[in-house]
Amino acid sequence: MPAIVGAFKVNAVGTSSIVHVGDCITISPYSEVKTFAGAGSFNTGDGLNIYNQNSVTNAYDNDVVDQPIVGNA
Repeated sequence: MPAIVGAFKVNAVGTSSIVHVGDCITISPYSEVKTFAGAGSFNTGDGLNIYNQNSVTNAYDNDVVDQPIVGNA
């Protein structure tokens, strides 16, 4: 179904970001990243009390490819 889009402003686009307006069949990434973080790393808010006494981040990954990006243009 066609989209009718009025004027819009893009303030910033990251290096591996996608700006999509209207119809599309496929959006393919050009890069990949894997993030390892310990317990309580991404908590946000006011007045947090986080108790992680024995926190271990396991960064072992036995598979070679998580998301193949070969052939994306």
